Amino acid sequence: MSRTKKSRKPGSSPEPVIVTRNRTESDVEGRLRKRLKKRKGQKSGSRHSQGSGSATPGSKQGLDPRLGSKKKIPLIVEAKKKPSKQERRVSAEKELELLENDAQLNVLLDRLDNGDKLGLGLQKYVDEKLDRIEILMKQLGLFEEEEPEIEEPEMEEKVVKPSKKRKDDAELLADFEDLDLNQFKN
Repeated sequence: MSRTKKSRKPGSSPEPVIVTRNRTESDVEGRLRKRLKKRKGQKSGSRHSQGSGSATPGSKQGLDPRLGSKKKIPLIVEAKKKPSKQERRVSAEKELELLENDAQLNVLLDRLDNGDKLGLGLQKYVDEKLDRIEILMKQLGLFEEEEPEIEEPEMEEKVVKPSKKRKDDAELLADFEDLDLNQFKN
């Protein structure tokens, strides 16, 4: 038998090969699913081609979120120095001065002096500011506590009557020590 060299030229083979296939519905659906599965996601190279033309300067919407922050990061971390006593005192004096010159606080205090009632939010604001002023004045040594004068009545002999309320040990001990035993000698 003689050999013939295979050729790719059209018409070189004596018989054209025609293949007919019988495709069922399940074969067609399977091929469609396979094709759709292959095409998930973006086409290759899309991240480089998208960002170049659509980004306009000044609009955050067009920027790629993967670019990150432009904030500089210090390579050497230095410990924060604590403010000295003098600096803390100066800052406390400035804060106290700002609080004392606060126009809104002064208006609200005037309203309180006139007998007006403030709302819950305004009252809370006034209380916070007054507490802060008190703390700063104590820190600076300017705060003098006003001690209310207590009038002490003359000591009279008291007869201890048993109360129906239950007292704790400290109160019972105090009552026992204050008890005058001479009144029971009669």
